[in-house]
Amino acid sequence: MAEHVAVRRNEAKHHYELFVDGVEAGHIVYRRYKYKPDAVGLIHTEISPRFEHLGLAARLVEGALTDIRECGLSVIPVCRFVRSYIDSHPEFKDLVGSLSP
Repeated sequence: MAEHVAVRRNEAKHHYELFVDGVEAGHIVYRRYKYKPDAVGLIHTEISPRFEHLGLAARLVEGALTDIRECGLSVIPVCRFVRSYIDSHPEFKDLVGSLSP
């Protein structure tokens, strides 16, 4: 497994990016909602083929959710993988918000 894994928010690209030993290994596309400024929609998770099947998608989602929590925001889990991750990690269920007013 990799020696160093990091997740960073890239506001310019609207991505949470996963780096493995300094190489970008994947990302989650996110969206901020004008009418719901306290929510972050996690839209799509993608891991580069060379890094698949190493459990890195889960590390990416965990890093994104941790950042969202630290920012005091809620998450709208649009991505199927993110929804599945939250379902199996109850410690993040309190972050799930709604787009309803």
